[in-house]
Amino acid sequence: DSKLAWQREAELKHSRIAMLAVIGWPLSELLHQPLAQMFHLDDSALLGSGDRVPSILNGGLDRVNPLFWVAVLGVASAVELFQMKNNNDSDAKQLLWDPLGMYPANNVDQQKKIEMAEINNGRLAMLAITGFAVQEFFSNQAVVAPLLHNHF
Repeated sequence: DSKLAWQREAELKHSRIAMLAVIGWPLSELLHQPLAQMFHLDDSALLGSGDRVPSILNGGLDRVNPLFWVAVLGVASAVELFQMKNNNDSDAKQLLWDPLGMYPANNVDQQKKIEMAEINNGRLAMLAITGFAVQEFFSNQAVVAPLLHNHF
C-alpha cells in the first residue's frame, strides 16, 4: 500500500510538471524575442532554428547555461529533501503549495477528486509535451508558428 501511495505521489508530481511545461513551451516561443530584447541578449542564442524550443529531438540543449541545470537540480533536490523530512508528519498535506486556496483541507473525498483530476489532466499534458517535441522535430518549426502564420 505504501508503494502504491509513493507511485501515486510521483505521478501527481510529474503531472504538475507536465502541465507547467505545456504552458511554458509555447510561451517561451512567443516571448523569447521580447525578453531577449529587454535583457539585451541575442534572441537566437537559445532557441533553435525555426524558433524551436531546445529538446532532445530538436537539439539545442547544449546552448542552455550549465548554471541553469545546476539551479534546476538544486531546487528539485531541495523540494524532495524537504518533503522527505516532512513525510512522516501528519500535517504533510498542509505543506502543499496552494496559492489560490483551492485544496480542501478537511474533505478527504474532495482531495481525492482534485488529485485524480490533476493526474488525468497531467497525463494529457504529458502526451501534449511529447506531441510538441515530435511536431517540432518533423516540421522544423515552432509549435506556435502555425497559429501565428496569418497573424504576424
